[in-house]
Amino acid sequence: MTETEIPAIPVALDAVGGDFGAAPNVEGAVAAARSGLSVLLVGERVKLHAELGRYPGASALPLEIIDAPDVIGMDEHASDVRGRREASINVANRLVKDGRASAVVSMGHSGASMAASLFTLGRLKGVDRPAILTHLPSKTGPSGSGFVTVLDVGANADVKPQYLAQWAGLASTYLKVVEDRQHPSVGLLSIGEEDHKGNALTLEVHALLRQAAEAGRLNFHGNIEGRDIFAGTTDIVVTDGFTGNIVLKLAEGEARVLFGWVRDALRSSLLGKLGGLLVRPSLRGVAARMNPSTYGASLLIGVNGLSYIGHGSADAVAVKNALLRADRASQMRLVERLNAELQASADPKADPKAE
Repeated sequence: MTETEIPAIPVALDAVGGDFGAAPNVEGAVAAARSGLSVLLVGERVKLHAELGRYPGASALPLEIIDAPDVIGMDEHASDVRGRREASINVANRLVKDGRASAVVSMGHSGASMAASLFTLGRLKGVDRPAILTHLPSKTGPSGSGFVTVLDVGANADVKPQYLAQWAGLASTYLKVVEDRQHPSVGLLSIGEEDHKGNALTLEVHALLRQAAEAGRLNFHGNIEGRDIFAGTTDIVVTDGFTGNIVLKLAEGEARVLFGWVRDALRSSLLGKLGGLLVRPSLRGVAARMNPSTYGASLLIGVNGLSYIGHGSADAVAVKNALLRADRASQMRLVERLNAELQASADPKADPKAE
Protein backbone atom coordinates (compact mmCIF):
# COMPACT_ATOMS: atom_id res chain seq x y z
CA MET A 1 0.00 0.00 0.00
CA THR A 2 1.37 3.41 -0.94
CA GLU A 3 1.33 6.41 1.39
CA THR A 4 -1.50 8.01 -0.59
CA GLU A 5 -3.78 4.99 -0.40
CA ILE A 6 -6.42 4.86 2.34
CA PRO A 7 -7.27 1.42 3.67
CA ALA A 8 -10.87 0.40 3.06
CA ILE A 9 -13.12 0.39 6.11
CA PRO A 10 -14.61 -3.08 6.63
CA VAL A 11 -18.32 -3.90 6.69
CA ALA A 12 -19.72 -5.29 9.96
CA LEU A 13 -21.80 -8.45 9.62
CA ASP A 14 -24.14 -9.76 12.30
CA ALA A 15 -22.68 -13.20 11.66
CA VAL A 16 -24.97 -15.19 13.94
CA GLY A 17 -28.32 -13.63 13.01
CA GLY A 18 -30.96 -15.33 10.88
CA ASP A 19 -32.84 -18.60 10.70
CA PHE A 20 -29.72 -20.70 10.08
CA GLY A 21 -27.21 -18.97 12.36
CA ALA A 22 -23.55 -18.64 11.51
CA ALA A 23 -23.24 -21.07 8.58
CA PRO A 24 -24.65 -18.98 5.65
CA ASN A 25 -23.32 -15.75 7.15
CA VAL A 26 -19.75 -17.00 7.35
CA GLU A 27 -19.94 -18.63 3.92
CA GLY A 28 -21.17 -15.38 2.40
CA ALA A 29 -18.52 -13.37 4.22
CA VAL A 30 -15.78 -15.68 2.97
CA ALA A 31 -17.04 -15.27 -0.60
CA ALA A 32 -17.09 -11.48 -0.22
CA ALA A 33 -13.62 -11.49 1.34
CA ARG A 34 -12.28 -13.54 -1.56
CA SER A 35 -13.42 -10.71 -3.84
CA GLY A 36 -11.37 -8.27 -1.77
CA LEU A 37 -13.87 -6.94 0.76
CA SER A 38 -12.88 -6.61 4.42
CA VAL A 39 -15.52 -7.97 6.80
CA LEU A 40 -15.92 -7.87 10.58
CA LEU A 41 -17.72 -11.02 11.73
CA VAL A 42 -19.71 -10.15 14.85
CA GLY A 43 -20.86 -12.96 17.12
CA GLU A 44 -19.75 -15.61 19.58
CA ARG A 45 -16.01 -15.91 18.99
CA VAL A 46 -15.65 -19.67 19.51
CA LYS A 47 -18.58 -20.47 17.22
CA LEU A 48 -17.33 -18.19 14.45
CA HIS A 49 -13.76 -19.53 14.65
CA ALA A 50 -15.13 -23.07 14.30
CA GLU A 51 -17.23 -22.08 11.28
CA LEU A 52 -14.33 -20.28 9.61
CA GLY A 53 -12.19 -23.38 10.09
CA ARG A 54 -14.32 -25.12 7.47
CA TYR A 55 -12.84 -22.91 4.73
CA PRO A 56 -9.23 -23.57 3.66
CA GLY A 57 -7.21 -20.38 3.47
CA ALA A 58 -9.75 -18.32 5.42
CA SER A 59 -7.05 -17.18 7.84
CA ALA A 60 -5.38 -15.26 5.02
CA LEU A 61 -8.57 -13.41 4.05
CA PRO A 62 -9.50 -9.88 5.28
CA LEU A 63 -11.81 -11.25 7.96
CA GLU A 64 -11.81 -10.34 11.64
CA ILE A 65 -13.97 -11.75 14.42
CA ILE A 66 -15.50 -9.32 16.93
CA ASP A 67 -16.79 -11.13 20.00
CA ALA A 68 -20.47 -10.67 20.89
CA PRO A 69 -21.65 -13.32 23.36
CA ASP A 70 -25.38 -12.63 22.94
CA VAL A 71 -27.77 -12.89 19.97
CA ILE A 72 -31.39 -11.79 19.64
CA GLY A 73 -33.31 -14.77 18.27
CA MET A 74 -35.87 -14.60 15.50
CA ASP A 75 -38.72 -15.37 17.95
CA GLU A 76 -37.74 -12.72 20.51
CA HIS A 77 -39.01 -9.17 20.83
CA ALA A 78 -37.39 -6.23 19.05
CA SER A 79 -37.68 -4.24 22.28
CA ASP A 80 -35.06 -6.56 23.81
CA VAL A 81 -32.44 -4.52 21.94
CA ARG A 82 -32.39 -1.81 24.60
CA GLY A 83 -31.40 -4.10 27.47
CA ARG A 84 -28.93 -6.40 25.69
CA ARG A 85 -25.87 -4.32 25.00
CA GLU A 86 -23.68 -7.29 24.02
CA ALA A 87 -26.13 -8.71 21.48
CA SER A 88 -24.45 -9.11 18.11
CA ILE A 89 -26.71 -6.60 16.33
CA ASN A 90 -25.91 -3.93 18.95
CA VAL A 91 -22.18 -4.59 18.79
CA ALA A 92 -22.24 -4.44 14.98
CA ASN A 93 -24.05 -1.10 15.00
CA ARG A 94 -21.60 0.35 17.53
CA LEU A 95 -18.76 -0.55 15.17
CA VAL A 96 -20.39 1.72 12.58
CA LYS A 97 -21.05 4.44 15.15
CA ASP A 98 -17.41 4.35 16.27
CA GLY A 99 -16.07 4.47 12.71
CA ARG A 100 -14.58 0.96 12.78
CA ALA A 101 -17.06 -0.27 10.15
CA SER A 102 -18.53 1.43 7.10
CA ALA A 103 -21.90 -0.33 7.32
CA VAL A 104 -23.81 -3.00 9.21
CA VAL A 105 -25.47 -5.98 7.53
CA SER A 106 -27.84 -8.35 9.33
CA MET A 107 -29.99 -11.28 8.24
CA GLY A 108 -31.34 -11.58 11.75
CA HIS A 109 -34.45 -10.25 13.49
CA SER A 110 -35.59 -7.37 11.25
CA GLY A 111 -37.33 -5.49 14.05
CA ALA A 112 -34.29 -5.77 16.28
CA SER A 113 -32.04 -4.68 13.41
CA MET A 114 -34.16 -1.57 12.80
CA ALA A 115 -34.32 -0.73 16.49
CA ALA A 116 -30.58 -1.22 17.03
CA SER A 117 -29.68 1.01 14.09
CA LEU A 118 -32.15 3.69 15.11
CA PHE A 119 -31.06 3.72 18.76
CA THR A 120 -27.33 3.54 18.02
CA LEU A 121 -26.92 5.54 14.81
CA GLY A 122 -29.82 7.94 15.18
CA ARG A 123 -31.66 9.65 12.33
CA LEU A 124 -30.37 12.00 9.71
CA LYS A 125 -31.36 15.57 10.45
CA GLY A 126 -34.66 16.27 8.72
CA VAL A 127 -35.88 12.66 8.68
CA ASP A 128 -38.92 11.89 10.82
CA ARG A 129 -38.89 8.11 10.30
CA PRO A 130 -36.41 5.85 8.47
CA ALA A 131 -37.84 3.51 5.84
CA ILE A 132 -36.83 0.15 4.41
CA LEU A 133 -35.85 0.52 0.76
CA THR A 134 -35.71 -2.54 -1.46
CA HIS A 135 -35.47 -3.51 -5.14
CA LEU A 136 -37.98 -5.64 -7.02
CA PRO A 137 -37.46 -7.02 -10.54
CA SER A 138 -39.42 -5.26 -13.26
CA LYS A 139 -39.54 -4.76 -16.98
CA THR A 140 -36.96 -2.36 -18.34
CA GLY A 141 -38.23 0.84 -16.81
CA PRO A 142 -37.55 4.50 -17.57
CA SER A 143 -33.89 4.13 -16.60
CA GLY A 144 -33.38 0.73 -18.21
CA SER A 145 -32.34 -0.93 -14.94
CA GLY A 146 -34.61 -3.96 -14.83
CA PHE A 147 -35.64 -3.28 -11.23
CA VAL A 148 -37.88 -0.88 -9.37
CA THR A 149 -37.06 0.68 -6.00
CA VAL A 150 -39.85 0.43 -3.43
CA LEU A 151 -40.19 2.00 0.01
CA ASP A 152 -41.36 1.64 2.71
CA VAL A 153 -41.63 -2.15 2.81
CA GLY A 154 -42.12 -2.69 6.49
CA ALA A 155 -40.58 -0.17 8.88
CA ASN A 156 -43.66 2.05 9.36
CA ALA A 157 -47.17 0.62 9.30
CA ASP A 158 -48.70 3.92 10.47
CA VAL A 159 -47.45 6.98 8.65
CA LYS A 160 -47.93 10.70 8.11
CA PRO A 161 -47.92 12.32 4.66
CA GLN A 162 -44.59 14.06 5.21
CA TYR A 163 -42.89 10.70 5.81
CA LEU A 164 -43.62 9.56 2.27
CA ALA A 165 -42.52 12.89 0.83
CA GLN A 166 -39.21 12.56 2.67
CA TRP A 167 -38.75 8.98 1.48
CA ALA A 168 -39.30 10.01 -2.13
CA GLY A 169 -36.44 12.49 -1.81
CA LEU A 170 -34.17 10.01 -0.03
CA ALA A 171 -34.80 7.31 -2.63
CA SER A 172 -34.13 9.77 -5.46
CA THR A 173 -30.77 10.66 -3.96
CA TYR A 174 -29.98 6.99 -3.37
CA LEU A 175 -30.51 6.14 -7.05
CA LYS A 176 -28.50 9.15 -8.18
CA VAL A 177 -25.56 8.23 -5.97
CA VAL A 178 -25.50 4.43 -6.05
CA GLU A 179 -27.09 3.64 -9.43
CA ASP A 180 -26.06 6.79 -11.37
CA ARG A 181 -29.63 7.73 -12.30
CA GLN A 182 -29.74 11.49 -12.62
CA HIS A 183 -33.51 12.03 -12.81
CA PRO A 184 -35.25 9.03 -11.24
CA SER A 185 -39.01 9.14 -11.51
CA VAL A 186 -41.25 8.73 -8.47
CA GLY A 187 -44.66 7.07 -8.45
CA LEU A 188 -47.14 7.16 -5.57
CA LEU A 189 -48.91 3.83 -5.11
CA SER A 190 -52.67 4.36 -5.19
CA ILE A 191 -55.90 2.78 -6.46
CA GLY A 192 -55.98 4.82 -9.65
CA GLU A 193 -53.75 6.90 -11.88
CA GLU A 194 -55.90 10.02 -11.64
CA ASP A 195 -54.75 12.71 -9.23
CA HIS A 196 -58.03 12.65 -7.30
CA LYS A 197 -57.94 8.86 -6.67
CA GLY A 198 -56.89 7.39 -3.34
CA ASN A 199 -57.54 7.66 0.38
CA ALA A 200 -56.91 10.70 2.57
CA LEU A 201 -53.25 9.76 3.01
CA THR A 202 -52.42 9.38 -0.67
CA LEU A 203 -54.27 12.60 -1.56
CA GLU A 204 -52.16 14.55 0.94
CA VAL A 205 -48.95 12.86 -0.15
CA HIS A 206 -49.77 13.54 -3.80
CA ALA A 207 -50.05 17.27 -3.05
CA LEU A 208 -46.69 17.29 -1.23
CA LEU A 209 -44.94 15.41 -4.03
CA ARG A 210 -46.46 17.72 -6.64
CA GLN A 211 -45.16 20.74 -4.71
CA ALA A 212 -41.68 19.20 -4.55
CA ALA A 213 -41.79 18.56 -8.28
CA GLU A 214 -42.83 22.14 -9.03
CA ALA A 215 -39.92 23.36 -6.89
CA GLY A 216 -37.55 21.22 -8.95
CA ARG A 217 -36.63 18.90 -6.08
CA LEU A 218 -38.30 15.76 -7.44
CA ASN A 219 -39.25 14.05 -10.69
CA PHE A 220 -42.82 13.13 -9.74
CA HIS A 221 -44.65 10.94 -12.26
CA GLY A 222 -47.93 10.90 -10.37
CA ASN A 223 -50.10 8.09 -9.06
CA ILE A 224 -49.42 4.52 -10.15
CA GLU A 225 -51.37 1.32 -9.61
CA GLY A 226 -50.17 -2.08 -8.44
CA ARG A 227 -49.75 -3.33 -12.02
CA ASP A 228 -47.31 -0.48 -12.73
CA ILE A 229 -44.79 -1.65 -10.14
CA PHE A 230 -43.51 -4.60 -12.15
CA ALA A 231 -44.11 -2.87 -15.47
CA GLY A 232 -41.34 -0.45 -14.54
CA THR A 233 -43.54 2.62 -15.03
CA THR A 234 -41.41 4.57 -12.54
CA ASP A 235 -37.97 4.13 -11.00
CA ILE A 236 -39.30 4.59 -7.46
CA VAL A 237 -42.56 3.59 -5.79
CA VAL A 238 -43.47 5.17 -2.44
CA THR A 239 -46.10 3.79 -0.09
CA ASP A 240 -46.68 3.15 3.60
CA GLY A 241 -44.86 0.27 5.27
CA PHE A 242 -48.02 -1.79 5.77
CA THR A 243 -48.91 -1.77 2.08
CA GLY A 244 -45.28 -2.03 0.97
CA ASN A 245 -44.65 -5.13 3.04
CA ILE A 246 -47.71 -6.82 1.54
CA VAL A 247 -46.44 -5.92 -1.96
CA LEU A 248 -43.01 -7.38 -1.15
CA LYS A 249 -44.32 -10.65 0.31
CA LEU A 250 -46.87 -11.00 -2.49
CA ALA A 251 -44.16 -10.57 -5.13
CA GLU A 252 -41.88 -13.15 -3.52
CA GLY A 253 -44.67 -15.63 -2.98
CA GLU A 254 -46.11 -15.27 -6.47
CA ALA A 255 -42.67 -15.79 -8.02
CA ARG A 256 -42.31 -19.12 -6.20
CA VAL A 257 -45.80 -20.22 -7.24
CA LEU A 258 -45.29 -19.27 -10.90
CA PHE A 259 -42.01 -21.15 -11.13
CA GLY A 260 -43.66 -24.13 -9.49
CA TRP A 261 -46.37 -24.10 -12.17
CA VAL A 262 -43.77 -23.86 -14.93
CA ARG A 263 -41.77 -26.74 -13.41
CA ASP A 264 -44.87 -28.92 -13.10
CA ALA A 265 -45.90 -28.16 -16.68
CA LEU A 266 -42.46 -29.07 -18.03
CA ARG A 267 -42.52 -32.38 -16.15
CA SER A 268 -46.07 -33.32 -17.09
CA SER A 269 -45.27 -35.02 -20.41
CA LEU A 270 -42.42 -36.29 -22.55
CA LEU A 271 -42.84 -33.33 -24.90
CA GLY A 272 -42.77 -30.96 -21.92
CA LYS A 273 -39.55 -32.56 -20.63
CA LEU A 274 -37.91 -32.16 -24.03
CA GLY A 275 -39.00 -28.54 -24.15
CA GLY A 276 -37.66 -28.07 -20.63
CA LEU A 277 -34.19 -29.08 -21.75
CA LEU A 278 -34.28 -26.35 -24.40
CA VAL A 279 -35.53 -23.54 -22.17
CA ARG A 280 -33.58 -24.46 -19.02
CA PRO A 281 -30.70 -21.95 -19.57
CA SER A 282 -33.16 -19.11 -20.16
CA LEU A 283 -35.25 -20.06 -17.14
CA ARG A 284 -32.15 -20.05 -14.95
CA GLY A 285 -31.55 -16.43 -15.92
CA VAL A 286 -35.14 -15.49 -15.12
CA ALA A 287 -34.97 -17.34 -11.80
CA ALA A 288 -31.78 -15.50 -10.83
CA ARG A 289 -33.38 -12.17 -11.64
CA MET A 290 -36.41 -12.97 -9.47
CA ASN A 291 -34.39 -14.46 -6.60
CA PRO A 292 -34.28 -12.13 -3.55
CA SER A 293 -30.70 -13.27 -2.95
CA THR A 294 -29.66 -11.34 -6.06
CA TYR A 295 -30.42 -8.08 -4.26
CA GLY A 296 -28.83 -9.18 -0.98
CA ALA A 297 -30.58 -7.03 1.59
CA SER A 298 -32.70 -3.91 1.96
CA LEU A 299 -31.39 -0.52 3.08
CA LEU A 300 -32.78 1.16 6.19
CA ILE A 301 -32.64 4.62 4.68
CA GLY A 302 -32.80 7.70 6.88
CA VAL A 303 -30.56 6.58 9.74
CA ASN A 304 -27.21 8.27 10.22
CA GLY A 305 -25.21 5.35 8.87
CA LEU A 306 -25.51 2.43 6.48
CA SER A 307 -27.72 -0.37 7.75
CA TYR A 308 -28.80 -3.31 5.57
CA ILE A 309 -31.49 -5.77 6.64
CA GLY A 310 -31.97 -9.11 4.89
CA HIS A 311 -34.26 -12.12 5.06
CA GLY A 312 -33.93 -14.47 8.00
CA SER A 313 -33.83 -17.34 5.51
CA ALA A 314 -31.03 -15.72 3.49
CA ASP A 315 -28.41 -17.97 1.93
CA ALA A 316 -24.70 -17.31 1.43
CA VAL A 317 -25.32 -15.65 -1.95
CA ALA A 318 -27.62 -13.09 -0.32
CA VAL A 319 -25.08 -12.41 2.43
CA LYS A 320 -22.27 -11.87 -0.07
CA ASN A 321 -24.37 -9.57 -2.25
CA ALA A 322 -25.56 -7.60 0.77
CA LEU A 323 -21.98 -7.05 1.92
CA LEU A 324 -20.90 -5.92 -1.54
CA ARG A 325 -23.92 -3.62 -1.86
CA ALA A 326 -23.19 -2.05 1.52
CA ASP A 327 -19.55 -1.48 0.59
CA ARG A 328 -20.55 0.13 -2.69
CA ALA A 329 -22.88 2.56 -0.92
CA SER A 330 -20.07 3.44 1.47
CA GLN A 331 -17.59 4.01 -1.35
CA MET A 332 -20.13 6.33 -3.00
CA ARG A 333 -20.52 8.27 0.29
CA LEU A 334 -24.26 7.72 0.31
CA VAL A 335 -24.91 8.94 3.86
CA GLU A 336 -22.99 12.16 3.26
CA ARG A 337 -24.91 12.80 0.07
CA LEU A 338 -28.26 12.08 1.71
CA ASN A 339 -27.41 14.51 4.48
CA ALA A 340 -26.39 17.18 1.97
CA GLU A 341 -29.62 16.78 0.01
CA LEU A 342 -31.67 17.05 3.19
CA GLN A 343 -29.86 20.26 4.13
CA ALA A 344 -30.45 21.63 0.65
CA SER A 345 -34.17 20.86 0.91
CA ALA A 346 -34.35 22.65 4.25
CA ASP A 347 -32.27 25.58 2.96
CA PRO A 348 -32.55 26.16 -0.82
CA LYS A 349 -29.35 28.23 -0.67
CA ALA A 350 -27.35 25.20 0.52
CA ASP A 351 -25.32 23.31 -2.06
CA PRO A 352 -25.96 19.54 -1.89
CA LYS A 353 -22.61 18.93 -3.59
CA ALA A 354 -20.70 20.71 -0.86
CA GLU A 355 -20.35 17.60 1.30
